Amino acid sequence: MARDGPGTEKQSNMASINLIDSFQEFKDAENIDRPTLMKVLEDVFKTLLRKKYVTDENFDVIVNDQTGDLEIFRRREIVDDDMVEDENLQIPYSDAIKIEPDYSVGEEVYEEVDVRNFGRRAILAAKQTLAARINDLKKNNLLKKYADRVGDIISGEVYQIWKKEILLLDDEGNELIMPKSEQIPTDFFKKGETVRAVVKKVEMRNNSPIIILSRTHPSFLEKLLEIEVPEIMDGLIVIKKIVREPGERAKVAVESYDDRIDPVGACVGMKGSRIHGIVRELRNENIDIINYTTNLQLLLQRSLTPARINKMELNNENMSADVYLDPDQVSLAIGKKGVNIKLAQELTGYSIDVYRDVKDDVDYDIDLDEFADEIEPWVIDEFKRIGCDTALSVLELSADELVRRTDLEEETVRDVRRVLEAEFNEQ
Repeated sequence: MARDGPGTEKQSNMASINLIDSFQEFKDAENIDRPTLMKVLEDVFKTLLRKKYVTDENFDVIVNDQTGDLEIFRRREIVDDDMVEDENLQIPYSDAIKIEPDYSVGEEVYEEVDVRNFGRRAILAAKQTLAARINDLKKNNLLKKYADRVGDIISGEVYQIWKKEILLLDDEGNELIMPKSEQIPTDFFKKGETVRAVVKKVEMRNNSPIIILSRTHPSFLEKLLEIEVPEIMDGLIVIKKIVREPGERAKVAVESYDDRIDPVGACVGMKGSRIHGIVRELRNENIDIINYTTNLQLLLQRSLTPARINKMELNNENMSADVYLDPDQVSLAIGKKGVNIKLAQELTGYSIDVYRDVKDDVDYDIDLDEFADEIEPWVIDEFKRIGCDTALSVLELSADELVRRTDLEEETVRDVRRVLEAEFNEQ
């Protein structure tokens, strides 16, 4: 019969040490509660016992909750030497008294089991099982941690920058992902930079938790406001709704539960002190704070800030509104690239159509920009420089007054007036 060579015991000892190393890693794993640690360790070693001894019923796996030290004991009943039927469950009397002379038949013997007795392969298999269980626990722990923090602002350090997303690390070294679609268009990050974002969602990919961050989601602005405005954190002011066009404009409807508090003023702060920091964080995104009201017409009017509305016609069945404004207010209502009116519609839930308010009396007016095909842009800009941005504002001044106040030639001024007067005559 072949005997194990001297290297066998050394290999077994190494395997045992490796297992203990894994056990130590498991024992020191962060944010994993101790009862869970103890239970998994017990399960792994009981699996080893079942493979070697068929059953683990007469084994006690003891894990010290304070030190993490592990001991395995086997319990066997003492029987007469010729009555042994199962060596795993019974021990001959002659062997028992070698352990303790005072033992007698019928008593139980407790013996400590050396981990190395399981064999090298079994120990390595247990090591792999233990590492897998540790990994699964860490994944589940990370999943739970961030699932509970969805909607919260966190800070992460930029670790890697790719074309479609960036990789960040939190304080514990966990990986966080911010896709390009969740970044403000003017965001520019450098490796090592600390970035604030909101936890948008947590999902599983290939059995691994992926934490998705966002700087474009409305909840990011909501949390920034909570940080800057104590009245929101205290519940005195409530954010009713936030709509955003990231990097361009945002509208925030707020309401106060305390008549003594002006919700808009509290959010903006003294000389804009509270809102300025948020605007900088959002890459100079314009933020309109408006007072929420259940009066739909008033809410629509406020939602089109900074434009001033003359009148409005509502169709509640179709959830639409026709809004009439002075000519110089139309572009303000629509906003750059239509952003202002788009956000107003999202905020109110109503479809909004903007119309120039045409009046029958002399109050009817036309924005000078409407004449760009007939009047040189630089000439229009010169009129605007002196405060004349509509047709009537130009015609209200005499040609001599316009020549005196602008750097334009008299002939140019008279040509412009003729164009404007012709338009009014047609009307």
